[in-house]
Amino acid sequence: MAAGLRVRRARDTAGRVRAVCDEPLIDAYLGFLEGRCRPNTVLAAAYDLKVFFTVVGKPAGEVTAADVLGFVTAQRTGRHEATPLGVVDGPGGVAASTVARRLSTVSGFFAFLQVRGDVAANPVPHGLPTRRERQRPRQGVPLVRRVRQLPRILTPAEVDGLTGALRTHRDRAMVAAMVLGGLRRCEVLGLRLADLRVAERRLFIAEGKGGRQRIVPISGRFFAEVAAYLDGERPAGTPTDQLFVVMKGPHRGQGLTPRGLDQIITAARQRAGLDHGTCHELRHTCLTRLREAGMPLEAVQSQAGHASIESTRIYLHLADDWLASQYRKAAEVIDAQVFADHPAAPAERIVPGFRRLR
Repeated sequence: MAAGLRVRRARDTAGRVRAVCDEPLIDAYLGFLEGRCRPNTVLAAAYDLKVFFTVVGKPAGEVTAADVLGFVTAQRTGRHEATPLGVVDGPGGVAASTVARRLSTVSGFFAFLQVRGDVAANPVPHGLPTRRERQRPRQGVPLVRRVRQLPRILTPAEVDGLTGALRTHRDRAMVAAMVLGGLRRCEVLGLRLADLRVAERRLFIAEGKGGRQRIVPISGRFFAEVAAYLDGERPAGTPTDQLFVVMKGPHRGQGLTPRGLDQIITAARQRAGLDHGTCHELRHTCLTRLREAGMPLEAVQSQAGHASIESTRIYLHLADDWLASQYRKAAEVIDAQVFADHPAAPAERIVPGFRRLR
């Protein structure tokens, strides 16, 4: 399973693109995922399993917990006792979030095999045991500790610069969908003509993350750009009902791909002289500005299409101006209550050692 494992794309009898590894157990698992996940998720799982078995170098039935722990170490350090990880990821290892995702994929794969009876147990540990294991079983130390980093957002001037560098109404409409509506890249590309609810100034998201559908409001500026695109730019007689299509070249009239959208954004970013500004950063920018403007967190969650509000709480930290204003309001109340007897007391009297800190 390890040496010649390859991931390729193939079409089934219905014409759908599928990820295939030519390994019966993995292909069976990928077929199971197809009924639960989006195509990109299935493809990512196929590559994760390829990386795992390339590093481990054993058939599924011979993998042990020691092999899994060795895989974690190899991924984080970039080296393996037998196989240089440069073959898979390049030197230096990969991010903790990538290792955690790959472990999740491997654990799901072996859980699937265990239910089928192909393996006796899942070799992926749930975590390292602690002294509280008796009181809290299965609550050990995680194998990979994730570091939650705040995503970057664009300033209003950077958004204006990026928008001004776009050359077509189509491109400006796609950017507006992300920076004004908070749509994901896949949701923008998945829009159909029937999903436009112009009179209501809303969009129907038919295929959101996890297969969840939702209806979101969006600025009229988006619909103005879409109208200009449909009137003067979209090729006549386009067979697809996908909203955003290729306008030139051999693929004219076909649906725009993720790679095509990334190329458009990258080229505009370079013309604008920006060092960042990905599709997901545009989405983060929208949701952060909505929270700064006072939109309730639950409403931001609905706009973003998050299954859990915990995913939305990050925008509390991104919205620096909103957080600072809330702190100032609370600090004024605290000052009035705690320091009512000496409102003008110097800082060195209130906080011992303040003069030395300065």
